[in-house]
Amino acid sequence: MNLKDILDRIRDDSLRKDGIRQEIQTAVRRTTRLSKQAIFLVHKGVIDEAESLLKEARLNLDKIRMLLKMYPDLFYAGLIDSALEEYSEAHIFLKLIKDGGFIKPEEIDVPGESYVLGLADVIGELRRRSLDLIRRGDIEEAEECLTLMENIYNEIIGCDELLILISGLRRKCDVARRIIEVTRGDITAEVRRTVLDNSMKEFQKILEKMMGYGEQQPDSSPKSI
Repeated sequence: MNLKDILDRIRDDSLRKDGIRQEIQTAVRRTTRLSKQAIFLVHKGVIDEAESLLKEARLNLDKIRMLLKMYPDLFYAGLIDSALEEYSEAHIFLKLIKDGGFIKPEEIDVPGESYVLGLADVIGELRRRSLDLIRRGDIEEAEECLTLMENIYNEIIGCDELLILISGLRRKCDVARRIIEVTRGDITAEVRRTVLDNSMKEFQKILEKMMGYGEQQPDSSPKSI
């Protein structure tokens, strides 16, 4: 085989590979978008629709895996990392809100690294949920969200090896720590505001009762004849 034939063959393979790469990137963007939409629906309490979107996202991931079989080296190029993380985050968040438990990586067919990175991002979604609960006046459930955020954070940072071996995890944990601190401050401020507001209402009732009592007192002064 002469050099021209060799180069032509390499060119054709490179063109095919580039086409596969573009197809993967399109599927990755769709998977990421579907996962973000699912998270939004979970916040809205529309669980069935969120689950439907994640089923569609899984079909996209299956397509990506099929394409990667043709060029396995594309997997190591980091093309699908963001989609796997977002998909993991959506599933973990949905499971927590729906059932109060954690879904396993093998249940959603994602690598452990993607699962952990997605788990770290769930802390941000729990903050968003806690703020929604505060606005609705449900402080108790907001505090439960904060407790869950703290548990996730503590479990992750308790695994020193994960922080070392999973790229980007330490940075996500640093962000998560700040999110937790701010959320704790928001909840504390709201609790104090609620206590003060309730105290003022009680004081107002006492004043109204005292004023009403004074107005209703009969005139006991002696009457002239």
